[in-house]
Amino acid sequence: MKTFKYILTFLILVAVNSCLVDDTTSYDQNDKGFNLAGFKDPSSSLSFVSDGNEYNFTIPVRIVGPTSMDLKNDVTVTFDLDPTSTAIEGTHVRLDNPTVTLKDADNYLGFLPVTILTEGITAPLAKAPILVLKAVSATGDPTVTNNGKPINITLNYGCFSNLAGEYNVHTVITRTISGGVTTYDWIETITQTGVGEYRTSVVAYDGYVNPIPSPGIDGFTFYDVCNVISVPQQDLAAYYSNQVYGNVPGSVDPATGVIHIEYTVETTAAAGFRSCVSDYTPVGKK
Repeated sequence: MKTFKYILTFLILVAVNSCLVDDTTSYDQNDKGFNLAGFKDPSSSLSFVSDGNEYNFTIPVRIVGPTSMDLKNDVTVTFDLDPTSTAIEGTHVRLDNPTVTLKDADNYLGFLPVTILTEGITAPLAKAPILVLKAVSATGDPTVTNNGKPINITLNYGCFSNLAGEYNVHTVITRTISGGVTTYDWIETITQTGVGEYRTSVVAYDGYVNPIPSPGIDGFTFYDVCNVISVPQQDLAAYYSNQVYGNVPGSVDPATGVIHIEYTVETTAAAGFRSCVSDYTPVGKK
């Protein structure tokens, strides 16, 4: 008899709780939120030469949200510097047009134009300014509002760099396990691939990568920031899993144009990795 009472009580409680739960609330509210207009990415960086010129960049913006696929109206989004920005308007940056009109025809994707100023700024800076921007308003459709989320953009002020050309190369290679030392000399071409970014045409020594998997990228990438050279970690010849990376910061002699780079090429050979010390002297100079 007691068992029957317990079962009856349990069934009554389940029935009551079922009546108190509204199963439709969460589903009905899925498409009731705002669509948000703002930057596509939370962070970015811009690199340029501090030579007194102005540089124009564009920052991607978009609209996302529960009903963004149903929008038809043009939406105008206004942007401004956030108070946390260490990049100063009028000194580092200028917003000539702080508004972007996003349209259905463009899938509500657009770009905010930003002008970077370099006049009166001498590189390298002790600390790169951070440009912090955010959307402050969005008009044109009642279902769209600004997302209020900022983008942090690092402004990299670089010195003028012109290292592309032909070089006489002298390299001393030390094997990290055996201690064996060999020297090599050759002539190669260094190509500029970006602002302060360069690619050699040889890694370790001439003929080390053989056969070459992709002609034109058989060397390694390095960066010049105001006569300081760095070699980022990278795949050998942009193809093999063997890693290439800088050992210590290199240098450029502004008087002679000689580039000094120290880097390592990983290998599974028993003698150990190749530790390379290379000096690149412009052809025609000694």
